[in-house]
Amino acid sequence: MLLPRLLAEPPAMPHRAELVPDWRPLRPFERPPVPAAVLIALIRRPEGHTVLYTERSPDLRAHSGQVAFPGGKIDHGDADAAAAALREAHEEVGLLAEDATILGYMPTYYTGTNYLITPVVAEVDPAGPFVPNPGEVHSVFEVPLNRILDAQSYGRFRISRGGREHSTWQIDHDGHVIWGITANLTRRFRDMAMGEAAA
Repeated sequence: MLLPRLLAEPPAMPHRAELVPDWRPLRPFERPPVPAAVLIALIRRPEGHTVLYTERSPDLRAHSGQVAFPGGKIDHGDADAAAAALREAHEEVGLLAEDATILGYMPTYYTGTNYLITPVVAEVDPAGPFVPNPGEVHSVFEVPLNRILDAQSYGRFRISRGGREHSTWQIDHDGHVIWGITANLTRRFRDMAMGEAAA
């Protein structure tokens, strides 16, 4: 159900004038957006597929303690977004590239912090446990795919920045609160998988 709806290649970089961030910063950016990639890893488990998430280290300067997909900036040495996402997943949780099969790509997501994210979707048959890198990741957890695909799993998270209020999707799972970019990407993945227009 998902494969025909994914992009076969990483999407082209959109023109800067076409980019609309998920929230508008007080001042427009003077530099080009930073290309980044995240891995939406569908983990094969005996009880069914799960989706892999990390809880970022509380010691990090940016987004400390927040829930995120494995991922980060695309480096010059990365062949493409998939290579970057797999490299970051290995660095963060020890996910082996050979355990992953790239299924496709989702359209880019432009953040209010000037990152242009390419979501990379892969099926993963892990040879061993995921081990968080303590310098970057506090913990690793998985959410059943069936829960991700259920529209009833989603609520709204409201936040105020610079006197402006905006909201994101939110998922509560086993003591973890998934919100912001990660929840928005999760919901986009859900809508694409279900063949529904983005809500």
